[in-house]
Amino acid sequence: MRKVLVSSVQPGARLARPIFREDGNILLGAGMELSSRYIQRLTELGIDIIFVEDALTEGIEPSETIRDSTRRKAAEAMHKLMTVQISQPQARGRAALPEMGRTFRSVFGDIMNDVLTREDVFVELGQIHTHDSYLFQHSINVAVLAGIIGIAKGFNRNQLEELGIGALLFDIGMTRVPKPLLQKPGPLTAEERKIVENHTVEGFDLLRKQHDVSLLSAHCAFQHHERYDGSGYPRGIKKDEIHIYAQIVGIADVFDALTASRPYRKRYTPSEAIEFLFASGNTYFDLDLVRLFCNHISMYPVSTTVELNTGQIGVVSKNFQVAVHRPILRIIKEADGSEPSVPYDIDLRTELHLTIIREV
Repeated sequence: MRKVLVSSVQPGARLARPIFREDGNILLGAGMELSSRYIQRLTELGIDIIFVEDALTEGIEPSETIRDSTRRKAAEAMHKLMTVQISQPQARGRAALPEMGRTFRSVFGDIMNDVLTREDVFVELGQIHTHDSYLFQHSINVAVLAGIIGIAKGFNRNQLEELGIGALLFDIGMTRVPKPLLQKPGPLTAEERKIVENHTVEGFDLLRKQHDVSLLSAHCAFQHHERYDGSGYPRGIKKDEIHIYAQIVGIADVFDALTASRPYRKRYTPSEAIEFLFASGNTYFDLDLVRLFCNHISMYPVSTTVELNTGQIGVVSKNFQVAVHRPILRIIKEADGSEPSVPYDIDLRTELHLTIIREV
């Protein structure tokens, strides 16, 4: 299979991976043949990339960090919680789920079980979802990313649980932000920005009142926009004044937000997001924590199409944690623009004269 831009998809192409609704249910299933109407509808829903079946890349299968069933359960819980918070103003200051901590402890437990059964602690997030489901899926992705960094940090089970629940619920205060502001295509006014930034306080106030949610988990909501140099909000604290859980969630939040398509901008590639994080080391984030994070992120996820310095086009078929920038590629187009008569792979770990110059 291959990851492609929806704008380049022709009618008759078949989906290789499902597309999900905001509640975790499937919008379009794998194997669905895409008509012009479906392609137009995907664009209207804000979906810019999909996975399609492709003869040249047969056998290439991205390894999702968590199972579809785990993501569905998490999305259902997030959808239930946030929908009530959005639709019922009287719910302000109280939980939509009486046993919030227990519910999300179970959700994060499933996430960690999936992560810990992998051969390596290496993240590839390939789920495709609509703009409307961003708030739900973003929190799930942040929890996956944060959990993996917690494992790399050597956190014990209780610490991982506190971090994971905080990561799942860190953006719950966004339910208090008017939807037009979240989807505004242009820059925010000073007053609008103040409303958006207050989501950290709103989220903390809600979570700290829950009897089964740790205060440290609640601080993920409160502090995830604080920055290492003190330039963040809401309090402008810096360095170790920011709890380590919130520092981890802050990095995961920025990475996943950058690599998602939003109504007001195009997505960044994982390699561009990693470059941004390194550039922000010891300014926005602790550089050592950024290094640890990036060591567990796939720079070129499996099924990504890239161009080599030779002009050849290839699709990533396998990654290696010890050489994240030098994957194995399936060549699908030669430098002269022709397709190879027989698809073949190139291992960039041994072909040192070859380098990836960009994603296509």
